[in-house]
Amino acid sequence: MKTNSLFQSISLGKFDLKNRIVMAPMTRGRAGSNRIPNDLMAQYYHQRSSAGLLITEATVVSEQGIGWIDSPGIYTREMVEGWRKVTKKIQPTGTPVFLQLWHCGRVSHSDFHNGKPPVSASAIKLNGDYIHTPLGKKSYETPRALSVDEIKATINDYRKAAVNAKEAGFSGVEVHGANGYLVNQFLDSKTNHRDDQYGGSLENRFRFFKEVLKAVLEVWPSNQVGARISPNGVFNDMGSDDFRETYLYVVEELNKFNLGYLHIMDGLAFGFHDKGEPMTLAEFRPVYQGIIIGNCGYTKKSAQERIDEGNADLIAFGRPFITNPDLPERFKNNWPLCPAEDMTLWYSPGAKGYTDYSPFK
Repeated sequence: MKTNSLFQSISLGKFDLKNRIVMAPMTRGRAGSNRIPNDLMAQYYHQRSSAGLLITEATVVSEQGIGWIDSPGIYTREMVEGWRKVTKKIQPTGTPVFLQLWHCGRVSHSDFHNGKPPVSASAIKLNGDYIHTPLGKKSYETPRALSVDEIKATINDYRKAAVNAKEAGFSGVEVHGANGYLVNQFLDSKTNHRDDQYGGSLENRFRFFKEVLKAVLEVWPSNQVGARISPNGVFNDMGSDDFRETYLYVVEELNKFNLGYLHIMDGLAFGFHDKGEPMTLAEFRPVYQGIIIGNCGYTKKSAQERIDEGNADLIAFGRPFITNPDLPERFKNNWPLCPAEDMTLWYSPGAKGYTDYSPFK
């Protein structure tokens, strides 16, 4: 095994990445109730800019997309200006930063929407313990199925968000199609019971994802757009019996877009739906000819193995980056990692548990 595989440069579109280490998108809840990115967030991303690529936390494309306390948005002028603080601080490091475009869909609550129910592909309730809302912990609610006209309007929200991301100074955008959020709710047969052009067949269930990507590609060159999927994921009550057929089809279709990368949550650290044998990067590699980012529960060793096998080009790390802002340096020098098991401060306001982790000395 090559011990330096993680630290070789690679081209991603017009960008030359300094290593194969990606900071994965992670919701951290520091944008406040106005959802405007701030100086603290700029500091957080700058601290972690020794990664080859930064992908921001999931960022809602509209008020309708909200489903998390104090997560950021990209749909107002103030949000654009807030994100510009982040991109300006990162720019001197030379590290590209992509904004992850997000819509929570049914993973939300009427408390976020002035008493109106959340929306989804179909009126199928999330089977989960509870959701944190602005008014406390609540049970999940049955969402309202979007009409075709509303689907078109939501696609336009993604287009506007892509425009705003460009104006905010991002290097590119990633369409979040994973982890049980709206795009994923259209993809999976468990959550999509529609009988119109957005439901039923694989082609129809993929249509929303496809049209969102097409809208984004009206704004960005294809090599500055990424897509994220989670074929093995159970998070947010996902997992369909036909998951293998679904995701092989999805990846074949995504391959046609000549995207900057495909971000696959292949690891099982986020949970597995147990609908069959887990899908692996080796299964997707013959189907997808572009750059593949592997993600979820990787160690330095397993990351190097995937790259050396040729089944991944980049590996994204999430939790280790929370407590190790200098994660690439720690990997390169075999320095010990700070543990990331304490979740008590992951989503709380302020610098504690966010920007107060020191690099290795």
